[in-house]
Amino acid sequence: MFSCLKLVNHLRISFPHSIARYATSAFLNYPATGNLSNTSNNLSLSITDLAANKKRRKKNSGTQLVKKPDHWYVVAFATAEEYDLCGLMEALKAQDLYVPSELTSNEALKSNLDGAVHAVAKYQVEPENRHLYFFLEGAVVMWNCTKVESRTILDLIRPYEIRRYDSRIAYAEMEKMSYTYVESNKRSYIDDGTIHISNLDKSSEDISADRYTLSNAMALSVKLGVLEAILEQQIDDLEYITEDLKYGKPLRITQRGVLKKSGELFALRHSINLSTDLLDVPDFYWDREKLEALYQSSCSYFSIAKRTKVLNEKLSHCFALIDLVSSHLSDRHHTRLEWMIIILIMVEVMFEILHAFQDYYVTE
Repeated sequence: MFSCLKLVNHLRISFPHSIARYATSAFLNYPATGNLSNTSNNLSLSITDLAANKKRRKKNSGTQLVKKPDHWYVVAFATAEEYDLCGLMEALKAQDLYVPSELTSNEALKSNLDGAVHAVAKYQVEPENRHLYFFLEGAVVMWNCTKVESRTILDLIRPYEIRRYDSRIAYAEMEKMSYTYVESNKRSYIDDGTIHISNLDKSSEDISADRYTLSNAMALSVKLGVLEAILEQQIDDLEYITEDLKYGKPLRITQRGVLKKSGELFALRHSINLSTDLLDVPDFYWDREKLEALYQSSCSYFSIAKRTKVLNEKLSHCFALIDLVSSHLSDRHHTRLEWMIIILIMVEVMFEILHAFQDYYVTE
């Protein structure tokens, strides 16, 4: 009997309810005083505000573009997390409509693949030729291609897409711009939705190098746009949890669901910070200072750095909410275990009392 009472006291000490709450409060930089609903109200407002504030730089879908003389179109799509470039290059050779070429020239490809495939149309139907750039990160940029040809190219790359994105997101986040060539000593630049490629005293290799650099920045922008859209979906999925926390309702998510959602958010953070060049300049430009300057100015036009920072901040808020919910569910599980153990001890005590009474009456 005495041992049972000691065990009950031990249970009271070994299952402190406030540990998870204090750990979560420290992580969120909230005071540990107060209850879960106060903390969740502040956090839920942050997540709801993020979900409501979805305005980003307006995409150039092409509907507002009017083709001018000596202007052509360039369009970019991000359709998958990654492309199988080797398989895609073999498909281009088999189709025999595009010639795999060097990244910074129109010569047939002789070197190894360097994170991208450049293909030039084999049959030139107008003075301005057609160029395709396929990037390992799952983006394609098409220069001077018609809508029909663009759809054909998207169908061609489909078998070589690894972890394909939703088609609706890919088309919604596509980027279409016009481009032209200018007789200027200035370097190539982007202004008001139009790409200006300088061709004064430049060789065809220099122009091809500028075209590749502009394609790289454009591909990065549409890739980032898709990741932004995916995060918006994640925020929408978390909205009902914030409502439950805000109004003190029972949570409609299990620990397994929390773990799954954490995995989705970590996968998205991996795509943003580790699988792409959103945070740094690609190695390709390290020994090409002029191209690096063009790349950085193009990324600045698309607000790559600012959008990436905002994306990571939104992700941090989502992780904070998931950590809060996980801690709450764990604490509730521990409380349930405490009560189960206490009930078992009470049952054992009852049996001991019955045995004591039985022994007493038998002795009498």
